[in-house]
Amino acid sequence: MNATPLSGAQDDRYGPPPPFDPELAAALGLIGEQISALVSLDDIPALRESRIVVGPSDEELRQDGAFEIEERTVAGPPGEPEISLLIGRPAGAGTALPALYHIHGGGMILGDNRAGFDSLLDWARELNLVVVSVEYRLAPEHPHPAPVEDSYAGLVWTAEHADELGIDPGRIIVAGGSAGGGLAAAVALLARDRGGPALAGQMLMCPMLDDRNDTPSSLQMAGLGLWDRAANHTGWTALLGDRRGGPDVPPYAAPARATDLSGLPPAFIDVGSAETFRDEDVTYATRLWQAGGQAELHVWPGGFHGFEGLAPQAAISQDARNAQLKWLRRVLAAS
Repeated sequence: MNATPLSGAQDDRYGPPPPFDPELAAALGLIGEQISALVSLDDIPALRESRIVVGPSDEELRQDGAFEIEERTVAGPPGEPEISLLIGRPAGAGTALPALYHIHGGGMILGDNRAGFDSLLDWARELNLVVVSVEYRLAPEHPHPAPVEDSYAGLVWTAEHADELGIDPGRIIVAGGSAGGGLAAAVALLARDRGGPALAGQMLMCPMLDDRNDTPSSLQMAGLGLWDRAANHTGWTALLGDRRGGPDVPPYAAPARATDLSGLPPAFIDVGSAETFRDEDVTYATRLWQAGGQAELHVWPGGFHGFEGLAPQAAISQDARNAQLKWLRRVLAAS
């Protein structure tokens, strides 16, 4: 286990933390006032109560009839409870549409399948695709492997029912942000290793990949931003318990632990320069290239964790969203 203190004191092995983008810094001050701190497992109930974003209703998601919205209860992992999938489909669209299989964020401890769904529909409208978002069980009540196995089960069900959903099974992209990005990377590994659905791509937005929590960026950003090193320690502890940071953590829990990154679908990885996950995400992209894979990497200067969703009007947030959309368009055109 990493014994470096988790306080906000900066590590003298590294320089000062990168500055936040000025527009984002102003937004961060307002957002931080509305979110409870996370420094231990005991803080999770209060953090869940202090959610600043409530998931949109079906009526809101329909966008005046532009989308058909339904929630389905489907089979979960073998021997485990059923799971819920939220499905959004352009109204009147044809068949064999591409699909975005979405796994929500929340540090493994928060969120539901409506989180961020409305922004996904922006892509669905632009690219004429179906969005499927999975509701997975949360830690610490349901530690690893529950979240990733739920996420994988939902992907398998989606691929097996592609005709029914009007989806082209050869054009499914798995996507997620933060913990959802880590789970998306893990689902891609599972699909490869189990001979599961052949994914067209993996979209990993500021993904949570490494339980060891000891990168230079995690130390530089201690005590800063929305998901600092102490919060990260708590999230991974919720998922893994005493195994966190130890020698026996599987790659399906923490994809940074994978020793083989070959044979994976093309990846999009983006992250802010001023956030905990910067270096683990850059390293993951580098290792994908070293394994002969395709990866597009963006490190947004001055970006805090999840900035494009929490401060969407900032210029750099709009640039990030445009880059995500352009990658989706290219990958779908090539698949």
